[in-house]
Amino acid sequence: MLSFTFQNPTKILFGEGMIARLGEQTRPYGTTVLLVYGSGSIKKSGLYDQVIEQLKSIHARVVELSGIEPNPRLTSVHKGIELCRSEKVDLILAVGGGSVIDAAKAIAAGALYEGDVWDFCIQKAVIQQALPIGTVLTLAATGSEMNGNAVISNWEAQQKRAFGSQHTYPRFSILDPTLTYSVPRNQTVNGIVDIMSHVFEQYFSLTPDTPLQERLCESILLTLIENAKIALEQPNNYEARANIMWCGTMALNGGLISVGMQNDWSSHGIEHEISAIYDIPHGAGLSIVFPNWMKYVYKERIERFTQFAQRVWGIKRDSLSDEELALAGIDATRAFFTSIGAESRLADFNINNDQLDHMAKEAVLFGPIGSFKKLEQTDVQKILEACL
Repeated sequence: MLSFTFQNPTKILFGEGMIARLGEQTRPYGTTVLLVYGSGSIKKSGLYDQVIEQLKSIHARVVELSGIEPNPRLTSVHKGIELCRSEKVDLILAVGGGSVIDAAKAIAAGALYEGDVWDFCIQKAVIQQALPIGTVLTLAATGSEMNGNAVISNWEAQQKRAFGSQHTYPRFSILDPTLTYSVPRNQTVNGIVDIMSHVFEQYFSLTPDTPLQERLCESILLTLIENAKIALEQPNNYEARANIMWCGTMALNGGLISVGMQNDWSSHGIEHEISAIYDIPHGAGLSIVFPNWMKYVYKERIERFTQFAQRVWGIKRDSLSDEELALAGIDATRAFFTSIGAESRLADFNINNDQLDHMAKEAVLFGPIGSFKKLEQTDVQKILEACL
């Protein structure tokens, strides 16, 4: 196990009806709130009215930024920054899923930075400060409600980049599983894949002697597998939705499940290049990329993949060789994704090989990616070809 420092400043308010505590959580940060949300589904569900009622109860002045995209655009972030500066915003409140929260983080950092917020995404600058952020989560997926990470798309440049900072952790996040009841089936599926992929990026590690971290990862995967089909068949099943929501938060909240372990994150890097050009859902891209990444790298530490097959998928060794067992676990992963309705090929989105060279080159723009196996441009291209 490696040495580590862990700290998470986000306050979580979890459970049905926690929206009633939004006002009291917002009050300490000031009187002017930038309310950030997506296409308007929170208005259809009635959540918008509840949020406004809570903010009115503390006499907050509300400035709104709606229309945040599923892959949040730099142009929307720029609009939010302008509003923060012109309206002297005290707190940014993100109501939605990971994309809305990611946009809020970029706005919070950019509002207090003299240059372009994109500088943080291309490693030209480091975040030194940010406006306070609060969140009301409506989709279990990214874990952005309890971490300092964000991913932003520069659509004009066809680039999708991530940043992370201790300054962009939300001060508080409200997690009410009932708010996910109305999430469309495909978004629920993509969220489950996203959560599992976050665990994969941490679980498939070369770091030795990390039994607790490995079992924490496996417990999240097992809980997702047990609850996924229940939530898809019974969208209003509170316990299934609650378990999936908490899995999403635990899977990526500053490294709790993988402290002391080297992480990979190359599959996310590859997917970012796909969705930067084709604007496909992030979870769908990961469902395509991850099993192909697994098949490309499993021999680097085959015992981790045999453990994965046995502990997570319950595959018995019997007379199977290490390679057969490892591949059986990878096939079980693909089969599970397919069983819940996740895509398996880029062709499912009518994507061909036209941009493979470009995507592979952009993925390693800052050098080789990953740690389980260092991937050069040729490696990324082979994985992308397998995804077709």
